[in-house]
Amino acid sequence: MSYTAEAFQNEYLALGAREVNAIVTVTSTGTAGGVRTAGATEIIIVDASGSMQAEGRIGAARQAAKAAVECIDDGVHFAIIAGVSTAQQLYPHPGQLAVASPQTRADALRSIDRLQASGGTAMGAWLLLAAQLFAQRPGDIAHAILLTDGDNGERYGYLEQVLESIAGRFTVDCRGVGTNWKVSELRKIATAMLGTVDIVARPVDLTAAFQQMMTAAMGKTSADVQLKVWTPVNTTVRFVKQVEPQVVDLTGKRVEDGPRAGRYPLGAWGQESRDYHVCVEVNPGAAGDEMLAARVSIVEGDTVHAQSLVRAVWTDDTTLSTRINRQVAHYTGQAELASAIQEGLAAQKAGDDRTATLKFGRAAQLAHASGNEATSELLAKVVEIDDAVTGTVRLRRKVNAEDEMALDTRSTKTVRVGRAQ
Repeated sequence: MSYTAEAFQNEYLALGAREVNAIVTVTSTGTAGGVRTAGATEIIIVDASGSMQAEGRIGAARQAAKAAVECIDDGVHFAIIAGVSTAQQLYPHPGQLAVASPQTRADALRSIDRLQASGGTAMGAWLLLAAQLFAQRPGDIAHAILLTDGDNGERYGYLEQVLESIAGRFTVDCRGVGTNWKVSELRKIATAMLGTVDIVARPVDLTAAFQQMMTAAMGKTSADVQLKVWTPVNTTVRFVKQVEPQVVDLTGKRVEDGPRAGRYPLGAWGQESRDYHVCVEVNPGAAGDEMLAARVSIVEGDTVHAQSLVRAVWTDDTTLSTRINRQVAHYTGQAELASAIQEGLAAQKAGDDRTATLKFGRAAQLAHASGNEATSELLAKVVEIDDAVTGTVRLRRKVNAEDEMALDTRSTKTVRVGRAQ
C-alpha cells in the first residue's frame, strides 16, 4: 500500500508575519487486490428501545442490519448488539465474536429476527460493550455502526466519560432515524470516534444507508494511519484539521511523539484521498530568510509512508506575500461555512432571528462561492436565498425538522477544490 503527501501553500510571508498555512493532500493507492494488511472486526449496534416501534422503525432496522451483515466479507470478525437500557449482545453468544462465513451470516440473520423494541436508550453502555468486544482483536481495522431514534437516557456526563475512555480504539458511524434524536449527541460520538453522522429521515431508507456504510468499511485495508507533524524550535502547531471529505478538528487528538513532534489519528484507510489543513506559528524572519516550518509524515507504527514539507520564506515583495493559495482559501471558507450553519441553527433555536439570518446569509455566500451545491440546496430548505452572491436570505416561517437536521448533520461535508485553480 503506497501513499503520497503533497503540500499546497503560499510559502511567502510578509515581514512580521508569523502564521504559516498549508493544505496537505494525502492519497493512498490501497493494497494490491484490496487485501487487508490487518484483520477486521465489525459491530452493528441497533437501538431497540420502545420508541423504535413507531413508524415501522424496528422492522426497517432489522432489514438494515441484515443487509449490513450480508455485506461483511468472509473472515471478518463481527457481532450484533441490541441497544436498550443496557447493551445486550444479540449475536453471537455474549462476549464472543463470530467469523463471517455463509453459515455465521445465516445464523446472524436468524438472530436479528428476534430483535424487539422495548426499553430505554443507553449509548454509553452500548459503546462500552462494543469496546470490550473490539479489545479481543487488537490491531484489527475496527468499525461500528450505531443506529438510534432518540435521546440518550443515561445520567449526565456518563456518555462523555465512556467516549474519553474509548476514543481512538475504533471508528463509529452514527445514524439517526426519524427526527426525535439529537444531532449534537451523535456528532459528539462521531467526532470522538473519527466517524460520521447523518440523518435517515425515513425508515425505508435504512437498508441502503447500512449497505453503504458496511461496503465502505470493507474497503478499508489499513488499520491505524497517523499524520505526524514535526516542527523546529520556537514553532507551535496552531491546529491540524481534516478538511475533505468533511471537516474534523484533530488538534486535540495530538499524541506527543518525541521532541517537537506529535501524531494525529487518521483512522482506517483504503484506496482514497483526503485533505488536511496544517497551521503553524513561527518566529518572523528578515527579508530573504527561509525556514522549514513543519515536516508532515504519513506513518503507520514505525513505518513512514510519505512526507511533505511546509516552508516559510519572508519577503518585502507584496506581490508574492499577498498571493492567495486557492486550496488554503477554499478550505478556510469551507470550515467557516460549517461554523456559520451551526451557529445559524443555534441562533434560530434560541429565537435570535437577526443572528440566524446573518449566519445563514454568510453560509449561503460561502456555499455559492465555493461551488458547494449540496449545501446550497440544504440551506434553501431552511432559508429563502434572495441573492447568494451578497448573502441576502430570509428565514422560512415553516421548516421541516428533517430538513433542519439534514443541514446540521451535513454542514461539515466539503467539496474539493480543483488543483488547476
